[in-house]
Amino acid sequence: MPSPLPDHATDQARFQTSKRTLAVDRLMTVVIKFGGALVITSVLGIFLFILLQIWPLFAPASVEPLKSIPIPAAKYALLGIDEWGGNPFLVKTDGSFLVVDYESGAATDKAIDLGTTAQVTAASLNKREQKVILGTADGHFILVSPNQTSREEGGRRIVETNPKAEAPVAIGEPGRPVIDIAYGDSGTSKLVVALQSCGETNRLTASLFKRKRSLMGKSREEPAGSFDLTPLIPGRPEKILVPATGDSVIVLTGSGKAAYLVLEGGRFEVLQTFTPFEDLANPHINAANFIFGDVSIAFASDSGANRIFSLFYPEGSDKRLFGFVHEFPDLGASPVFLVSTLRNKAFLLGGGREISLRYSTTESIRWQAALPFTAENAVISGKYQRLALLGSDHALHFYNIDDPHPDSGWKALFGKVWYEGAPGPKWEWQSTGGSDDFEPKYSLVPLIFGTLKGTLYAMLFAVPIALLSALYTSQFLDPRFRSVVKPTMEIMASLPSVVLGFLAAIYIAPLIERQVPSLLLVAAGVPLVATASGFLWSRLPIQIRKFIHPGWEWIVFLPLLLASAAALWSLGPAFEAVAFVVTDPATGQKTADFRAWWPAATGSSFDQRNSLVVGFMMGFAVIPIIFTITEDALSNVPKPLVTASMACGASRWQTAIRVVLPTASAGIFSALMIGLGRAVGETMIVVMATGNTPIMEWNIFSGMRTLSANIAVELPEAPHHGTLYRTLFLGAMVLFLLTFAINTVAEVLRQHLREKFKTI
Repeated sequence: MPSPLPDHATDQARFQTSKRTLAVDRLMTVVIKFGGALVITSVLGIFLFILLQIWPLFAPASVEPLKSIPIPAAKYALLGIDEWGGNPFLVKTDGSFLVVDYESGAATDKAIDLGTTAQVTAASLNKREQKVILGTADGHFILVSPNQTSREEGGRRIVETNPKAEAPVAIGEPGRPVIDIAYGDSGTSKLVVALQSCGETNRLTASLFKRKRSLMGKSREEPAGSFDLTPLIPGRPEKILVPATGDSVIVLTGSGKAAYLVLEGGRFEVLQTFTPFEDLANPHINAANFIFGDVSIAFASDSGANRIFSLFYPEGSDKRLFGFVHEFPDLGASPVFLVSTLRNKAFLLGGGREISLRYSTTESIRWQAALPFTAENAVISGKYQRLALLGSDHALHFYNIDDPHPDSGWKALFGKVWYEGAPGPKWEWQSTGGSDDFEPKYSLVPLIFGTLKGTLYAMLFAVPIALLSALYTSQFLDPRFRSVVKPTMEIMASLPSVVLGFLAAIYIAPLIERQVPSLLLVAAGVPLVATASGFLWSRLPIQIRKFIHPGWEWIVFLPLLLASAAALWSLGPAFEAVAFVVTDPATGQKTADFRAWWPAATGSSFDQRNSLVVGFMMGFAVIPIIFTITEDALSNVPKPLVTASMACGASRWQTAIRVVLPTASAGIFSALMIGLGRAVGETMIVVMATGNTPIMEWNIFSGMRTLSANIAVELPEAPHHGTLYRTLFLGAMVLFLLTFAINTVAEVLRQHLREKFKTI
């Protein structure tokens, strides 16, 4: 008897999803959505964190008023301040010091014994030595040490000033008042230059002192010569500047000229005369001062024009001369003072009620304001944190300076900058130096260039090998060998990059350095041998080719390619002896050496650790990624398309090129972009296998420095929240934006290719 038909309701229940499955599905949907939102939030959080770290690099200086302290009405020859900005002092014409305590507001007169009753007619502050030099009305100069000390007391810094004067020394014409004076101290010698008023003319005198040490270690100064510089000056001298090295002097004349005199061979000679404001109707120089480092001078004209001149070697000259490098907008008033700092290349320009804080290297105005009083003089503390202004209202006005990154900004980070000592503007990265007055250079352009350069050479090596090997493996190789080749290539991807970098630095770089001609022969010859052998194989009769099963051709070709590579490699020395001969210009002897031939023929350098080594080893790291994804994309092309193409009479090669490649183009493009991202972010191979030098040239035999390698090298030594620290975060942001842009463009193109070659 037949079984009864199932009930309709029972039949529907068989195909309903269980409640447990639905509950798990809803739970996993929530988990996946939450995970995706968490990933997006994390990426945005990282982006926001990096943005907060780099934002201060582009912020202007903040200068806020603190307090004003009234002082006695008098004529002051000089304004100075201690390193911490807590104990400014003013020098009176009688030689006494008026010391002002910032905390209490007390102004104390401190008389000192100058050894003379003559009035002080000129004064200058040597910030590096922290000494004041005074010129008197009777033709003497006196060195005074402020003797400023500090101590911590009750959580406050207490600064004390106890000035002490040395014995007066005669200079120039006796009895003539000194109207300007300056000196430089190199440690072994001291140069004092005084300008004296002599009726209608001014007399310029330089006194040189040598410092000698006794057997007991004590040092003493002895006069080493006096020089009348007046005949050397083209005009009436008005102001003098002496660098810390004490081997030269800058003299400014009433006609707006600047004479550069150098002490060589026991005498002074005029090395250069220039007019900073030659193009102005009135070229007179109203204010001038050295910028920190004493290599650059800031000039200001009567009209408020402001220019920077620096020492560098002009093209074709063997002497350092001053040249125009930077120009700032006009102050808007006639400048009265121009003071520099001991911390960086910033300087303060002021006149009347206008005041401007500027940074010489980047030509940036850090802060500018109109004061509620007229400023007569100014000084900036050694730590670049406090500003003191002497007003015509008989008061000292204090300001707090918050400018942690004055040497940064868009121009410093991405523009061409004319650095001190350089013959022209350029992009340069050099974060550290060997002296206190070193000027950091934070241009990211050489690092971006190095990243693109390393990526280019790596992709040039990796892409042809990865794509062609993936195409052969997926379309031509026997499946039994494919099951071995693909896992082997994937194992290559697991090799640590530090191991690859170590091999490149220790083994590959020295090998390539010696065997470049052999490498060139192999690189050019092996593809030609492979192409020729393939062409000849296709022309062989089928009776011969039938003995090799399809997919087994590599058994014939591989030994041939290895033998040809070995033969071409061994021919390298002979090729070098013929093609790369260089003549020694000194001896006229000819030598076959590619390492010497390349610089002579191209004018470019040849380094052992270079872009060729990086491209080879980084390409080796990228090949497995591109190969694996490309092979998967090619293998996933529907078999009916392949068989249909071959059924229509197309060969295996025609099918692979005209059917398989276009269909899998979206996946292949994704593989290339992933490989590109791997090359862009590579760190250890670049650090170990190249010279890690931030240079900008496409020379394949020179090194480079990439963004990722720079972060790895510099970040451990970067001061927390310093300019270098934040600049490295900016490099990380640039790297992030670079990869983001590449991936975005890649995804758009991938979708376009997917739609264009869509077959199912």
